[in-house]
Amino acid sequence: MRLVVYMDAIWLLNFLADSLLLWLTSIALKRPARLLRILSGGLIGSVIIIMGFMPQLSYYAGNPAVKLLFSGAMVFAVFGYKRWRYFFSNLLTFYFATFLMGGILMGAHYFLSFRFDMQVKMLKAAAGGFGDPVSWAFVALGLPAAWLFSKNRIQGLEMAKIKYDQLVDVYIRIGESDFTVKGLVDSGNQLYDPLTKLPVMILSILPVRDHLPEEIAALAEDATRLLDGSIALPDEWAGRIRFVPAKTVGKQSLLLAYKPDEVQLTSGNRTWPVKKVLVSFSAQRLSGDDAFSCIVHPQMMAEAAQSA
Repeated sequence: MRLVVYMDAIWLLNFLADSLLLWLTSIALKRPARLLRILSGGLIGSVIIIMGFMPQLSYYAGNPAVKLLFSGAMVFAVFGYKRWRYFFSNLLTFYFATFLMGGILMGAHYFLSFRFDMQVKMLKAAAGGFGDPVSWAFVALGLPAAWLFSKNRIQGLEMAKIKYDQLVDVYIRIGESDFTVKGLVDSGNQLYDPLTKLPVMILSILPVRDHLPEEIAALAEDATRLLDGSIALPDEWAGRIRFVPAKTVGKQSLLLAYKPDEVQLTSGNRTWPVKKVLVSFSAQRLSGDDAFSCIVHPQMMAEAAQSA
């Protein structure tokens, strides 16, 4: 009877551990998941523990291919499947969270209570079953602490990443129009022209409207006027136009972008030219406090760094 209770405790601990790992994966990926889906994923993962107690299935419970299959099923239960890259990213992050928390627990255990004679006893106990109650108690107490530590460190890394999202001065010259605006280097901007593979920079027309031809400002407010022929581009702008597909609010749309004559980025005392870029004008205010009026593509910073 005591063995059944012990098995129940092991199953419950594994179920909670798998659920916490899936929750940590959701946090790391910034993909919110409902609690019911997380618990269902943890339940799927705990089945492998039950298999381990069954003589006819214990061999398969330790098989790496079976473990991989269960991991995929857990990730699918929580995040679903949209495309292969999406699923593979979820699976790899789940393994990252697993190894991260497992490494924390192992490191803490060795740091706090490493004794060679005790390790021999633990290895003997592990060879004869599922470990001793002390080791399982350590996991039960250490797992939530490791989860909190991992969660805080992931958030700390995200805060460090925000430093990459910085403000720079952006000088733009298109024909006879030239101006300097404040730009935000946004690592989330992944807009490219699919034909030329040029990165696209978004610029609000509000602070530079007086420097632009009236037709360009009008097209920033309603790009369809170019398609219906109600607006014609100035001659010096006609050869610069590109149509860039973009996804906004769940629907596909076309952005009008232009090839500039010159773009320079200035950060601190350093200035870099950027040759491979397109500029798309927007009639919207990009910053609520007017801290910036341009969203700089991160690829522009990469090109600037190479030319420095």
